[in-house]
Amino acid sequence: MSRQITSPVIKEEDEETKEVVQEKEEGTKEVVQQKEEDASHPYAFHVSGPRNLTNLNWRDLISSSWKDANYKRTVIACFIQAVYLVELDRQEKRSEENALAPKWWIPFKYKLTQTLIDERDGSIFGAILEWDRAAAMADLVLMRPSGAPKAVLALRGTLLKSPTMRRDIEDDLRFLAWESLKGSVRFKVALEVLKSVSDTYGSSNVCIAGHSLGAGFALQVGKALAKEGIYVETHLFNPPSVSVAMSLRNIGEKAELVWKRLRSMLPSSSSVEEGEGIGNGGEKSVSVGLKSWIPRLSSFKNGGFRVGKWVPHLYVNNSDYICCSYTDPESSEEKNDGDKENVCPTNGHGYGHGQGEVAAKLFVVTKEKQKFHEAHALEQWWSSDAQLQQANSKLISRQLKSLYTTTNSVSSQVMQGTTLPR
Repeated sequence: MSRQITSPVIKEEDEETKEVVQEKEEGTKEVVQQKEEDASHPYAFHVSGPRNLTNLNWRDLISSSWKDANYKRTVIACFIQAVYLVELDRQEKRSEENALAPKWWIPFKYKLTQTLIDERDGSIFGAILEWDRAAAMADLVLMRPSGAPKAVLALRGTLLKSPTMRRDIEDDLRFLAWESLKGSVRFKVALEVLKSVSDTYGSSNVCIAGHSLGAGFALQVGKALAKEGIYVETHLFNPPSVSVAMSLRNIGEKAELVWKRLRSMLPSSSSVEEGEGIGNGGEKSVSVGLKSWIPRLSSFKNGGFRVGKWVPHLYVNNSDYICCSYTDPESSEEKNDGDKENVCPTNGHGYGHGQGEVAAKLFVVTKEKQKFHEAHALEQWWSSDAQLQQANSKLISRQLKSLYTTTNSVSSQVMQGTTLPR
């Protein structure tokens, strides 16, 4: 009778093989589960991105989608969403294979070329997206469509996650207290990057955009470059409009208005004497003086002072208390009801600085009262049912006023007879 003897070495190999197979099966299950989670992630492009979006193709060489204001607004809002997700991908340690952010720029034939990092916490607060010629060529888009920027600097807003929340809120409070973000590290970084990209591609081929806090940075960075004569297309979604500094200034302006009214009610002997002293000769001399300065004023106007060359686009929602002051009755002029975003505004729409020049374009959501999280959400700006009206705003004109002080001061010197440099 024979006895079968099993080698212990063979048993060990069988057990190891079973363990390896089991690990592979578990690993495969984890990968499948991760892919399913990514596919249903609320920030996945196909879940929360724009619907009925037209893909770029050769037809855009004839009729560019970028010429449509709704399409441009949609794409730029998606780029800002991508910056939020670049930071979330970093925090959640996502790999290139399962990253959420790339899906928000790839469909538009753009690529990520640079990220802006806050040295205080290492977070990503902005990114440069550039036209991806290779990807476009693959879909027979042989050249960049008209109206599509070569590069876009997108800046995110506040992200309420523990790794970034502290620095984000720090800059929120900075704006709330001073209505200025120039003291922030992010302002300096964004300004340097935008200058560099503008030098590379030309300012007319570059765009800067931001949402919430990012819109505040975009506005002030764009304004800083405009003062240097560099005009970059600017899109601001839900820009912050409330600050202590602004409130104090409003109180001061109201007090000044009351004081002026009181003064106008008081009799003034000096005004009577001055009125008597001005005769026909005085009026004649003033009119002659004005006529003599008209040629010099016109030559000055054509001599390089380009008022209205920088026209930022603002997108606000009245139900959003962060940006609603732009349309507040006390801070805005009459609204132009019926002016839709895709209608080219005539001079006088927006706020002008002399000669009917438009200084900014303000677009307001026409929906009824919404909850704050809906009114402040970036998603509303790529919604297919978004209805916008163009309006005027004294607040944005006040924020841009310093851009035109040089022109006004020199014009004042001309009127006073000061010799102009030639």
